[in-house]
Amino acid sequence: MIRICLSRVLGEKRWTQAYLAKKTEIRPNTISELYHELNNRVNLDHIDKICEVVGCDLTDILKYEPNKKKTD
Repeated sequence: MIRICLSRVLGEKRWTQAYLAKKTEIRPNTISELYHELNNRVNLDHIDKICEVVGCDLTDILKYEPNKKKTD
């Protein structure tokens, strides 16, 4: 499973979603969907802009967590 850690990154910087939306020129609704991990797909241009503005690496925003196996 891929996790979007935008909420943690913004929390560490003490930035609001609105501030990030303004700095990146990405729609606030899109930032909110990323922040709350509601997306199944991400726009790589958006991730690129976020990393550039925030000054972080891709691995700070996206994390891989192994899927939990179901036990019957």
